Amino acid sequence: MGTPLTPRSPLQVTLTATPGKVVRGETVQLRCDTKEKGLTFQWDVSGGTLSAWNPSTTAVVWDTSDATDSVEEASVTVTDPRSGRTVTKRESVRVKVPVIAGQHASVSVQLQPPGVARTENQVLWSAIRNSSDALGFREYEDFIDLVLCRSSQGLDKVTQKLQADGKASMQSVWAHSGLPYPDVDAYWLLKTATEAFMRLRCGIHISSTYLGDPFEGLDLEKEQRRYEDGPLDLEKLKSMWSALIEPIPQDPRFYTLPYFAKILDRLRDVPVRGGSSFDFPCDAILRYKLTHPCLIELLWSYWEEESLLVQSLIEISRRFQNIRRADGPDPLSHLELAPLLPLGNLLWGYIQDEQHRLSVVRRAYEYDHHYGITLLGKAVPPLRGADSRSKFLEAFHSLMKLCTTFFRQADDMTVTPDGFPVLNGLKEVHLLLTEGQHNQYGDLPWTARQEMLMEQYLLARPEMRQFLPARAMVAYPEPWMGTVDVMKKLQGWTDTPTLHFHNLAAFGERILLSIRFGDWNSINDRDEAANWARYWRAEIQGYIHAYRAATGVDLTSDRLDVTMPAVHLRRRSAQPLSRAGRERAALGGGARAGAGMAARRRRRMPPSYRPY
Repeated sequence: MGTPLTPRSPLQVTLTATPGKVVRGETVQLRCDTKEKGLTFQWDVSGGTLSAWNPSTTAVVWDTSDATDSVEEASVTVTDPRSGRTVTKRESVRVKVPVIAGQHASVSVQLQPPGVARTENQVLWSAIRNSSDALGFREYEDFIDLVLCRSSQGLDKVTQKLQADGKASMQSVWAHSGLPYPDVDAYWLLKTATEAFMRLRCGIHISSTYLGDPFEGLDLEKEQRRYEDGPLDLEKLKSMWSALIEPIPQDPRFYTLPYFAKILDRLRDVPVRGGSSFDFPCDAILRYKLTHPCLIELLWSYWEEESLLVQSLIEISRRFQNIRRADGPDPLSHLELAPLLPLGNLLWGYIQDEQHRLSVVRRAYEYDHHYGITLLGKAVPPLRGADSRSKFLEAFHSLMKLCTTFFRQADDMTVTPDGFPVLNGLKEVHLLLTEGQHNQYGDLPWTARQEMLMEQYLLARPEMRQFLPARAMVAYPEPWMGTVDVMKKLQGWTDTPTLHFHNLAAFGERILLSIRFGDWNSINDRDEAANWARYWRAEIQGYIHAYRAATGVDLTSDRLDVTMPAVHLRRRSAQPLSRAGRERAALGGGARAGAGMAARRRRRMPPSYRPY
């Protein structure tokens, strides 16, 4: 027998790293100790760089300039080429970022906001924004031009759309909108087309089968920016919408919003009938109102009226009838509209139809009923409202203040914002809004919106802009705004730009619609309120800025303002002393003379900035 083979012992190797802790940029001495000869060495580090070495190098220098702020590792693999024996040794070194600024390279640190959970009501807010955009003046102007300027083609397209949506036809709307005056065909067509536009664009269609209607035409790219929890597409919106809507308790075949379902749950003994706006069940709830809620808010009309939109057209109508203003020169004396142009006949019909439009007093009473605010002017007598929302302004402005606190917390990455204060504010505003959601709620806001859209269209006509040319270098979002601004300058009413009032109207409407039609009394999840504030942040902060620009009141102040906007607007419309009067008060007559001149100027001023 042969002699048995004796296995060779493993390689005895020691790896030493000196020092074991360094500041990034310092060097470390790596040394491999062994008593055996003829070995080869393979060096490696997890971060940083090594000095030049070859397979016979037993010591290297480790430069930690490129290492990270962590524990880095150095290793050496030792091999015996004769026997094939191999061993790997490792050593860890703690690398720290330098404390002294500028001594070594710095490390950037970024905090991330906490995760945002998607909640079911977000899809309703998307539908509200889409509906609001569809009722915008640009869409309305394009619609009216389609009907008025290309009558046959336009009427056919509108009729097809109305019939497809179950809303009769353009001819049936025309038949229900007759005016008892001759030679008003153009105005009659304008009024009928405006009503058709409202029927097509106002609100949303709630259906369990066709889920895309609330989002038709929605800009998904812009909508994605408001959803902070991942990608968004139309199919995702449809899925969320399907999960949100609820069956009508009396007729589960049809669906409605959770807020309406909660109301109907207490009215189970009342049947639900009527599939279109022309169906009129005498002893049942109107199903059309549940499946086609019209998403408009009377606050829109209030702020547009405070912009002096209505008063501008009233003054033009008076001059059109050759009625001279009571005192002083008439700034509209040169108004001469040629009968060959369309605007003359449109104004004729508008004036003839005056008794069929809402009066300023009716609107003022409804503003008081909905929001506890009203108008001030010679045509508005002291109101004796039967049911005023006297607490609304306090609750709404308090909610705006709570939202600014929430935004401040959300922008601080070291703080998780608390949504409960916002939730409580939403509950309070929702309760006040729904208390005023009675009597004229469905009809007066609709009629006021229809009339003001027509007034905007008349003021945006080219003939009107030729007579009242706006400033050429001001980029007005809508053409009628420049005409109103020029009129306010001519009449000496106010110099606050119309754009601020329009922003208050548009932003305020969206905010209140999201509160009114949300089932906030049944929600106790702070994430719902937090998502509401995040989603509507642009509108909320836009409303706060426009309110300050129009009234001079900062809603972010710790002092809560509960004064009606009309009071602030009237105060700001008071013209200051002339330069000569200020100098005389300061140099000669003193405070008493200045006060006397101010009193005399007030006596010469009209009693209101709104000379109805």
